[in-house]
Order: sequence, then structure tokens, then C-alpha cells
Amino acid sequence: MNTLRIAMKNFCIETENLHYAFSSGQPILRNINLQVEEGSIYGFLGPNGAGKTTTMRLLLGLLKKQDGRVSIFNKDLEQHRIAILRQTGSLIESPSLYSHLTAYENLALLCKVYGTSVKQIDPLLQLVGLAGTGSKKAGQFSLGMKQRLSIAVALLNSPKLLVLDEPTNGLDPAGIIEIREMLKNINRQQGTTILVSSHLLAEIEKLVTHVGVIHKGALLFQGTLDALKAKQEQTSLIYFDTGDEVSTLRIIRDNHQQAYTENGKVVLPLPSKETIAAITRQLVQKDIAVYGVQTVQHDLETIFINLTNN
Repeated sequence: MNTLRIAMKNFCIETENLHYAFSSGQPILRNINLQVEEGSIYGFLGPNGAGKTTTMRLLLGLLKKQDGRVSIFNKDLEQHRIAILRQTGSLIESPSLYSHLTAYENLALLCKVYGTSVKQIDPLLQLVGLAGTGSKKAGQFSLGMKQRLSIAVALLNSPKLLVLDEPTNGLDPAGIIEIREMLKNINRQQGTTILVSSHLLAEIEKLVTHVGVIHKGALLFQGTLDALKAKQEQTSLIYFDTGDEVSTLRIIRDNHQQAYTENGKVVLPLPSKETIAAITRQLVQKDIAVYGVQTVQHDLETIFINLTNN
């Protein structure tokens, strides 16, 4: 039944009750249940130290799993690790490159290691925006160029899954945009599922289709980006600034809305446009002066901060 459920939902990655702790017993991960849909760009979000890198290391078998289950491509990681890794590309923490070699030479050397054809190097360099680097050594590359070359390395085996740990860390705004657009292009052109971690929601929301929020080793939210944006509407407020707080409060409650006063204004969760219009019309009919009606919407970054703070 469980295998059928995974196949029907087309999860590229699924973990069940994944747990990891230091030898001292202090937990790093607590019952992580990731569900990364095939073909998605999944943003794995959380503050530094939340458990993102540990989770990714477990997914790649770089750390020995303690409790729980990891399934990738509908295969158990413990039983099929080599087969899974042949279809997976990854960049965990800092890139590993030969600084005295060019971009082409770095990839050509690794083609021999992976047993893949050098014919794919030029298209890969084109894809990651390094086609014009020529004889320039990797040691002379900017951080953004090194990140792009490292992603090219991760793509050498034409993976179905790309796992990237903070790929925009330390980049300037232009570099962040370049990496973001490149990953969108890889996902769109090759259908590659991408799991990308970050601690910056403001940047990741421009890239991903799905989001998982982790904090102190626990998964606090998981779903589509649209589902996270729905929380934005749920936490939006409207402020009525009038000449009579008590009467305003009564009228709002007569319209079946919960409200309270704050700094001389009446506040309530953002209702429908029709309800706002009805309340305003009734205030005017009662000769109550309306000085202002203000809507305050929490952005996604505020929701992210509230999730982790609570």
C-alpha cells in the first residue's frame, strides 16, 4: 500500500520519520517526512543550523541513517544507493574544483572518473553560462562562476535529481539572479527535479514550486508555494481608524467579524471586499467619522520568521 501511494503521487524523494542525533544524544533531526514531487523545484528552508545540510547528507548516504526511511526514485536508499547516486547530482557546502585547470579541463577530468563522454562538456558549459571562459583557470573565477562550474560538475551524469546546499551563499545580487535563472532553465529544459536549501525565503520564493520549512530539526511546513502564500492571506489584517471606537467595534461584530482595538484603531482579520464595503457603508450611515481604512498584509518572509519563532 505504501509503495502504491508513492508511485501514484510521483515523489522523487520521500523520507519517513527520519531522525538523527549526535553521539551525545542531542537530536539534530526529529521525524522528518519530506515529500519532493518529481519534476519540482523544492526549496528546503530554515535558519542556519536548522538541519538542512544534515538532511541532504542523509539523502546522499554521506551520513549513516540512524532511524527512519529514505526513498529516492521509489527505491530504498540503503538497498539501492549506488543505482540512486548514478542518477543524482549534488553540491553540498563549498565546491571542489581544481584551481589550476580551466572549466573544460575540470569537466574533462571528471568525465574520465564518471565514465561519461566529453561531448557533453560544451553544451553543459553553455547551459551554466561558462562557454566563453576559454583558457581562464578556475582559480581566477569569481564565486558565482565557481558555483556555476560546480553545478556543471553535478550535471555531468545527466541526473534526474539535483541536490544543492545553499548554492547562492555568499553571492552578490547579480550572482544570485544568475544561479536562480540557470536552475529554472535546467528544470524546464531537462525536467530535472531540484532540491535546493537556503535560509533566505525572499530569494527562494522566486525559484521554487514547493517549500519545506525546517527549524531546530523539525519540519514545520511542507507544500506548494501557493499553499504558503495562502498563509499570507490568513494573517492579513485591516485597520479601521474612526471617530468612535466602541460603535465601530459593535458594527463590525454585528457583521459576524472578530475584532479588537489597538492604538486607537479597530483591527480584524482581512474579510471579503463585500464585508469591508458593508462595514464602511454602515459606519457612514451612523454618522461615524472614518479617517482611514488600511490593509496590512504579511509578506512570506514574515510568515517564515513567525513559523520559526513559534
